[in-house]
Amino acid sequence: MKPSLQLIPFRSPADKGWKEAMELYRNAFPPKEIRSEDDHLRAMDDPRYEADGIWLKGRFAGLLYFWKVNEWYYIEHLAVNPELRGCHIGSEALAAFCNGRQVILEIDPPEDEISIRRLHFYQRLGFVMNPQTYLHPSFRRPFETHRLVLLSYPRLIENDEARDFADFVRERVLLYSEHERPELPRLP
Repeated sequence: MKPSLQLIPFRSPADKGWKEAMELYRNAFPPKEIRSEDDHLRAMDDPRYEADGIWLKGRFAGLLYFWKVNEWYYIEHLAVNPELRGCHIGSEALAAFCNGRQVILEIDPPEDEISIRRLHFYQRLGFVMNPQTYLHPSFRRPFETHRLVLLSYPRLIENDEARDFADFVRERVLLYSEHERPELPRLP
């Protein structure tokens, strides 16, 4: 990571950059993939969750929100400030984050130009596409199931690891959503 690029955890809404991070979070992802601000704050109290701001020379440049899942790290959200896209901030932050870690993330199926470009972005950084069928529920009402593709770094995940990951999302991550008793994700 460039010396001027830093990952700094958010601890509360009073932190520098919080407002910009929440605005980016709401605008970079579809509503079904984001939490309410209250649920996000509750998740931040979970010791397995961290919401980091990406900073470039003291300026808020993006966000990287992740969970610690056994020996894996699950990147739930990664986004770069639209004004700074194309400056390799996302790839540099992600490469630094992945160094020495096993990482899982989800993307939309590569079916259109944008989703194919997104897949290629992650593949250039060493991520591999996993074969498991993965259905994820939305965080908010109305609950909509959406198919996602699991990517992992630096290797494919085994079926039992994918099941453990789906269980973690269902049993831990979705505690901080509008779900009361989530049934998905599940893997056969």
